[in-house]
This record gives sequence, structure tokens and C-alpha cells, in this order.
Amino acid sequence: MKANTVKKALREGKPQVGTWLSLGSVAAARFLAHTGLPWMTVDMEHSHTDIQTAAMMFGVIADAGCVPLARVPTGRHDYIKMVLDCGAMGIVAPMVMTADEARSIVAATKYPPRGNRSVGGGLHALNYGTTAEEYFKKADDEILVIIQAEHITAVEIADEIYSVPGIDAIFVGPNDLATSLRDSKGTPPSRERMEEVLTMIRQAAERCKVPCGLHVQTIADARRRIDEGWRFIAVGSELKMMLQGASELAKAIHPELASAELARY
Repeated sequence: MKANTVKKALREGKPQVGTWLSLGSVAAARFLAHTGLPWMTVDMEHSHTDIQTAAMMFGVIADAGCVPLARVPTGRHDYIKMVLDCGAMGIVAPMVMTADEARSIVAATKYPPRGNRSVGGGLHALNYGTTAEEYFKKADDEILVIIQAEHITAVEIADEIYSVPGIDAIFVGPNDLATSLRDSKGTPPSRERMEEVLTMIRQAAERCKVPCGLHVQTIADARRRIDEGWRFIAVGSELKMMLQGASELAKAIHPELASAELARY
């Protein structure tokens, strides 16, 4: 059974930079999986991607030697079980607010006696290049479990949450985090305040000996965050990459028609 190379690298303190898939396109996932990125996350929280499409995306990503992850709509047992049984090699659980919720998420990723994941499925074994029997024996140690830090209330009890056994990484959702930091008038946080909270998250993760990461939009941002100590980093999405390239072409050839707004997605 092949190892989860991203989980292994994070344990060794090595940065792992990938991207987000929001278009629900098997073909796009297949092409991107051959670019050399170590992982890609199929977003099932903020996209139209259904489980059948996601299952095919997990397969083409894994077949290319890349690690397929799934951001589930929420950290429910049924969502986690479904994506893992369909071949995801790890999960990203959004908006985790308490240690009890984190424990529940970890339990859903592991078979008894370490958790409460039920035994079944077949696509998972294919993506690991092994038999179902071997998968059931070893999956607990290969599934990557990532929880998202997306609200200031959770940041305030970060040590309690991040110390839950079985969490492999913390991942910041900067948009929701910034929204939770708005004042009573709805004014967004200053850049200084946002950086202060990001530092709080990173330092809490360091105290708990758990790698952490965040979503950024540029290569320069990714490099800067790696230098700061962040280790699991998403750069943009396949949608942003597509729109950015097309927008640059439009601006160069048809500046009177080009739209700058679309490239922000």
C-alpha cells in the first residue's frame, strides 16, 4: 500500500504547496495532477461538486501520483466516510470550533478501535494501489486529517483544539477568519490585526507540535509564509489560474473589453 507522501512530508517539517479545485472538472483535475504539485483539494463545501464527480477526481489525481484531498461541507461523520470510501487520501474539515468537534472528526477518519469509521467501499484501495483488506489494516496511519481555523472564537481556545490526538495539520481559511474579526459596524479587521491573529494560530500550532498552513493567492505569498513557518499552503485555485491567464491575454490584446474583476475569483 503506497504511503501518503504529503502526510509523511508534513511530519518531517517539509512545506507542501498545492491548490484548490472548485470547478468540479475531472479533466482539469487530471491535467493539474500531472504538473508536479504534491496535493490538490477537491472543494465540496463552496462548490457544486457532487460525490460522484469527486470520486472520479480523486481517482485521476491519485493515478498521477498526486495526493487527493477533500474539503467536506462540514465535519460530519457521513460526509467524511463518503469521501474516504470514494478514494480521498485525506480530509479538510471547515470551521472547527471546539475540541469535541475535532475529536469527532478524527474518530470518523479511523476504524475501530481507534475511531468509528465503518468498513466498506472499494475505490479507496484502488487509489492506494492495494487490496481492500490491506487498506483496512493500514488506512488509519495514512489518512491526512486537517481541520480549519476560521473563527476568532476557536482561535481563543486554539491550544485545546490543536492538542486533540490525530490532527495532522491546521489550515486557516482567511476569508471566514477575517469576517469573524469584523467590528460591530461590520468594518473588516486591519492588516495588522489579521497578521496578529495568524501569528496566534501559528504559535498555538507550534506549541501543540502540529503543522499549520493557510490559503494564499500568489507564489510570492506562499514563499513568504513558508519563511514564517507555515507548512501546508494552498495557492489560489484552478479557477483563479484559468481566469488569471485569460485576463492577462485579454488585457494585452483587447484592453477595452478586459475584465479585471473575474480574475479575483
